[in-house]
Amino acid sequence: MTAHEPRPLELVVLDMAGTTVRDDGVVESAFQRAAERTGVADRMPWEDALQYVRDTMGQSKIDVFTHLAGGDREAARRATAAFEGAYAEIVAEQGVSPIPGAADAIQDLKDAGLAVVLTTGFAPVTRDALLDGLGWRGLVDLALSPVDAGRGRPAPDLVLTALMRTGTSAVAAVAVAGDTVSDVESGRRAGAGFVAGVLTGAHDFRALSGAGADAVLADVSALRGSLAEHGLLRLVATS
Repeated sequence: MTAHEPRPLELVVLDMAGTTVRDDGVVESAFQRAAERTGVADRMPWEDALQYVRDTMGQSKIDVFTHLAGGDREAARRATAAFEGAYAEIVAEQGVSPIPGAADAIQDLKDAGLAVVLTTGFAPVTRDALLDGLGWRGLVDLALSPVDAGRGRPAPDLVLTALMRTGTSAVAAVAVAGDTVSDVESGRRAGAGFVAGVLTGAHDFRALSGAGADAVLADVSALRGSLAEHGLLRLVATS
């Protein structure tokens, strides 16, 4: 590999809700239940609170609720626990399903010789419930929550923890994909070699592109093709 050639990828870091897992408004519904049960959003107009939740999709929920609670960390912890409980209730009521084609897309990346790590702003209990509901524990190499890494998105911690836990050789050998500005910013801050936005979740083309995405894709199933187009897959992996 010369100095002008892109480094072949070793690791792909994928967001969960909105990128590989269907959301269908579950996050907003869980937030509404948590707000009703704890009053965490009472200090501001409801539409402003809801818009903040939309704008910060993908970020650590404790950080989101800390802002809504005016910096009261204890109130944020109670609200986060209520949110996680409400999310679990809704998943139990409605079930959980993948973004169409997501499981095949992950397997394609694995078949290309890449490690695949899922990341989320959810607590481990919710993350694991989603993995179990989808039957994906054997599909991915690892799944990480903010508590596993230090800080949630848009900080680079989740991406860098995925790199360290998988033994990836360099940040330039990492690709990141997600449906939110926070996903894109996290990948950029980590120094990932390729960062993609996907249009199956919270944020639109303009927001994802403006955040610095190298590509904005219809969905995660287009990721491997985009990586190949950018010369980021080893030749042996694409045969």
